[in-house]
Amino acid sequence: MTDHDHSPARRDAMKTAAIGLGAGLAAGLLPAAARAQNATAAPAEPWSSEYWAKKGAVELNLWRKRLGAPQAGEAARPVLFLVHGSSNSARTSYDLMVPGKGEYSLMNVFARYGFDVWTMDHEGYGKSSRTAGNSDIASGVEDLKAATEVVARETGRQKMHFFGTSSGAIRAGAFALARPDRVDRLVLSAFTYKGSGSPTLGERAKRLDEYRAHNTRLRDRAMIRSIFTRDELAGSYDPAVAEALADQELKYGDQVPTGTYLDMVANLPLVDPRKVTCPVMLVRGDHDGIATTDDLLDFYRQLPTGDRQFIVLPNTAHSPIFSNTRQMLWHVTRGFLTLPESAAT
Repeated sequence: MTDHDHSPARRDAMKTAAIGLGAGLAAGLLPAAARAQNATAAPAEPWSSEYWAKKGAVELNLWRKRLGAPQAGEAARPVLFLVHGSSNSARTSYDLMVPGKGEYSLMNVFARYGFDVWTMDHEGYGKSSRTAGNSDIASGVEDLKAATEVVARETGRQKMHFFGTSSGAIRAGAFALARPDRVDRLVLSAFTYKGSGSPTLGERAKRLDEYRAHNTRLRDRAMIRSIFTRDELAGSYDPAVAEALADQELKYGDQVPTGTYLDMVANLPLVDPRKVTCPVMLVRGDHDGIATTDDLLDFYRQLPTGDRQFIVLPNTAHSPIFSNTRQMLWHVTRGFLTLPESAAT
């Protein structure tokens, strides 16, 4: 943590961190009697609302969750903005319901922790405008610029925490370079830097000509299932998750943009770690084939801030959000976003 970091979002996160202790690993921090009582209590149901941002003629759909509707005069809560990846839209990535299988909504989890949680469908995904573009990383940065104007207006927060997964982590990192004034703390999950030695990107490179020639690609049920099996750790997921995700995602069709795939195969690196000035946490599943540990450590070592963390989650593949080990992701992310201020002056 930097010596002079007195972010109000950070202070408010500490004040509200006790909200929703019945969710996730937080219950494990309580005395036994309190844990027993929490185990029988139903978790609070977050309030939600939909918003729209405009990027020129492109309409971008935003989704928000928090405990309770906003009230006039209340103190602003710390904002967490979640950035989705290449193959799934915002709500299936971060607000997925898997009946009878427990909590899979990262939005619900962090709303109960006291955050004001937002996400957005990038251009060409979900409820946002379908265009002739390929929704590459540069386009995603422009999406985030438009979206954060809405978030700032609605919440009163000019700086926000960001969490991105896979190509969403690259989008979030590139946004932190473009608008450092908007980014408080940055979590990069399943990130890739240069892509050196990546088995997943090596396979995608075989289709490079296709990605260059076409601005969309097939994303059917089989492809969605492959997200959970390609790292040879299928047992780390409940099969019901892939089916629930496909059920929801395929409502938007079987095509998604190719831009982030093309960027990850042909145009890395897209985030210069030497220019990322905010606190950063890198989170990697130990079986994730999108990037090697060496690739990520190369990025990590070049970060100029001392307020940085590198986390490896055991028995975890590319998608820790959906893993049987997802509570570990909740735990480390919450800890990073609510890290106490430095005592140094």
